[in-house]
Amino acid sequence: MPAGGLSTAICITPPYGREVEDPVDCQNDNDHHERKMLDSMSRLEQVHQRLTPLRAELIDHSVYQQLVDLPALCRFMESHVFAVWDFMCLLKALQTQLCWQDIPWFPRQNGLASRLLNEICLGEESDEDGQGGYCSHFSLYHRAMCEAGAETRQVDAFLAELKADEPMSRAFAVSGAAPCVQEFVTKTFGVIEAGQLCAMAGYFLFGREDLLPDLFRQIVLQLNQVSDGKLSRFQYYLDRHIELDEGRHAILAGQLLETLCGDDAALWNQAEEAACDALRSRQALWDAVSESLAPPS
Repeated sequence: MPAGGLSTAICITPPYGREVEDPVDCQNDNDHHERKMLDSMSRLEQVHQRLTPLRAELIDHSVYQQLVDLPALCRFMESHVFAVWDFMCLLKALQTQLCWQDIPWFPRQNGLASRLLNEICLGEESDEDGQGGYCSHFSLYHRAMCEAGAETRQVDAFLAELKADEPMSRAFAVSGAAPCVQEFVTKTFGVIEAGQLCAMAGYFLFGREDLLPDLFRQIVLQLNQVSDGKLSRFQYYLDRHIELDEGRHAILAGQLLETLCGDDAALWNQAEEAACDALRSRQALWDAVSESLAPPS
């Protein structure tokens, strides 16, 4: 044993499996390997990698284990429906900026971004409804709530107030929506109102389109335990979201972010910060919903 009573440090570098006696050199070797990996990854992939811990917390959230019966699932849906709605608002806000919406019409400069947004909107706003027609994913979700026996009064009252041109603060007050729901929607609208395209696209991709497939898989796992014939429309909604988001929309949203950010490091930082905010906002919503589902102590 060397002087001072400390044994010689041995470090195993996982990619190579060789022993290195100098722990400092080992760390440098690891850092070098990580840098090489990052250099070979696209900026989008690098952001994905850095967001992995936040995503993992959401995917493994305890709220999914609490959806053990139909009443619990209904209570979850009564809060989550507001997230489904404000997702559409974020999508349409992006479309408004990237696709000309007024009359007279003028061409936008970024034709690729317009194409990507319009294709996502096509599926989200007018998807097949499973009954021979077409409707938005929000409408699919609302129908699923009605079939399951979930209460739609809050979201219906909220939207009615907004349609009457009442401010969102009044709409929330009239609806009686939970504080966690109000905070979640308010944060999304903060991103929308700021109007920074790359932040909006990052919030959209990493907090919504890119994340939803993993979240919904967790819910689907619970459906076998809670379904008693009242969840067929909800199952269809989940199937469509998983199929579209994972199969196509997440890819399109990723291409959109790459198109908007290009090689501008500042824009990529803006998008990543927004993505972190989106994940933390969802975490806070799930925490509050989980607390509301917990049995009284």
